[in-house]
Amino acid sequence: MAVPVAAEVQTEVLTFAELDGWADDDHAAAFDVFRSTCADMKDPDWQAVCAFATSEPDPRQFFELLFRPVLITDGADPLFTGYFEPELRGARQQSGAYRYPVYAMPPEARAVDQWYSRRELLETGKLAGRGLEIAWVDDPVELFFLQIQGSGRISLPDGGKLRVGYGGANGHPYRSIGAELVRRGTFQPHQVSATVIRNWVRDNPVAGKELLFHNPSYVFFREVSKVPAHKGPLGAMNRSVTPMRSIAVDPAFVPLGAPVWVEKDGADPLRRLMIAQDTGSAIKGAQRADVFFGTGDAAGRAAGQLKDPGRMVVLLPTQRAWAMAPENGL
Repeated sequence: MAVPVAAEVQTEVLTFAELDGWADDDHAAAFDVFRSTCADMKDPDWQAVCAFATSEPDPRQFFELLFRPVLITDGADPLFTGYFEPELRGARQQSGAYRYPVYAMPPEARAVDQWYSRRELLETGKLAGRGLEIAWVDDPVELFFLQIQGSGRISLPDGGKLRVGYGGANGHPYRSIGAELVRRGTFQPHQVSATVIRNWVRDNPVAGKELLFHNPSYVFFREVSKVPAHKGPLGAMNRSVTPMRSIAVDPAFVPLGAPVWVEKDGADPLRRLMIAQDTGSAIKGAQRADVFFGTGDAAGRAAGQLKDPGRMVVLLPTQRAWAMAPENGL
């Protein structure tokens, strides 16, 4: 992992005794999740750690023996949010209420850094009639939030499930419509949640449609129905993520697959070892993380309420950790 070179980036090697609540966690649960993606980490020091993981070691001793906790900060305030896998109603073919398409990415969009904006794509019909439709859903607001989450399940009329995952984007920056509502004075920051935004857009159909265009980013999908229904959606490592054990991080600071000790404060404090198995367009910074809550409405409500401070500490192989210590020039 190469940490970005910037004056405000600081690293500090800690001890496990300095991790609040470390001894009380379920290390075996974290160990199982770690092993699910460990084999995909290609650097030699990670490969050595992963090889030892196959010997069925005591989970807590495994982490304490082979890793050192490293606190990486970049001057920005720590922030934990939550994400989930939405479940929408839809069909394979357009009919009746199912009239909002879930699109695959056009090949020409992959050839450029920035393609048409959300408004240009939806108001000019640039995607229509090209066979890019994976499915059709019954709610444009839920489809918008599906794009923010990056993956989801679609419940089909026959009782089947269609899972879609991130297939690319149009290259435009993500802009928060919640932040825009606060900027306009519609809500105070503490009032904004995914549920509040959904309700406002539905209660104000004309202004709501225009608000969605405030975010020019547009996400395309791919079908990933080979993932069993009982498992979580695919994360950035192309493996299923696990509720309350997988987090999305900024890979510029945290290597994908690394264990991360989470100390989330707020109304419902959380002290837990999680695994960095996903990324997100809004997840930028050394102390920025998105906790995966699971699939469906209950997970969505819980995830939408999370916006808390705290800190996260990355567990790195011992030699890599000490190489990042300040006395080594970083």
